[in-house]
Amino acid sequence: MNATSASPAETAETSMAAQPAVRTLVWDAPVRVFHWLLALSFAGSYITAESESWRLLHVTLGYTMAGLVVFRVLWGLMGTRYARFSNFVRGPRAVAGYLRAMVRGRPEHHVGHNPAGALAIMALLGLAALIAATGWATYNDLGGGWLEDLHELAANTMLAVVGLHVAGVVAASWLHRENLVRAMVTGYKIGSPRDGIAQAWRSVAALMLAAVLGFWWLQWQGAPSAGLTDRPAAASKAGHDGDDD
Repeated sequence: MNATSASPAETAETSMAAQPAVRTLVWDAPVRVFHWLLALSFAGSYITAESESWRLLHVTLGYTMAGLVVFRVLWGLMGTRYARFSNFVRGPRAVAGYLRAMVRGRPEHHVGHNPAGALAIMALLGLAALIAATGWATYNDLGGGWLEDLHELAANTMLAVVGLHVAGVVAASWLHRENLVRAMVTGYKIGSPRDGIAQAWRSVAALMLAAVLGFWWLQWQGAPSAGLTDRPAAASKAGHDGDDD
């Protein structure tokens, strides 16, 4: 008599199907607050890049991005399950396999970040750090025109990656029949109870938000009385194309 056995993938699918589908907490509060603060800071700094009148705001948001990146790196090492880099960072083969599956219309489902989304996240973190570093150097007149050019190139590249990331989120939401944007707001996705995280760590998110708001308040309080356009005399020669962070 010929006996057949289910493959590991089929066994896993059967096990998941047996589990009741419920709203499961996947994204902790620090990850969600970081995500939206980084989006806000980048959008604000990009919009104000060409305006000398909003120079202080541009610089403040650039420094905010730097602080957020530092936090996310730390949280990626010691945070909750789906926040950790070890959970979602994969190699080129996994990314290519996921993209091929998306083209076929049948991408594998991931409770946390999928391989393509993980690649976008790492690129955004690296670009945000580069933007902040080159902006700080340009603002303090520590480099020549090549730093200004690199700063602008990094900002435009990050804008392109953001566009690809948003397109990927829309495509994945449609293919998986789940609202990934809403999940990044509420923290919940539909899945098995065993896939959820134990707590949201709202206290850490509150401290991060308080630190950012406190920094913004200090920057505003320390603004020159003459307006928002004051900056070091040496840096003013660089011109507004530097997009100083």
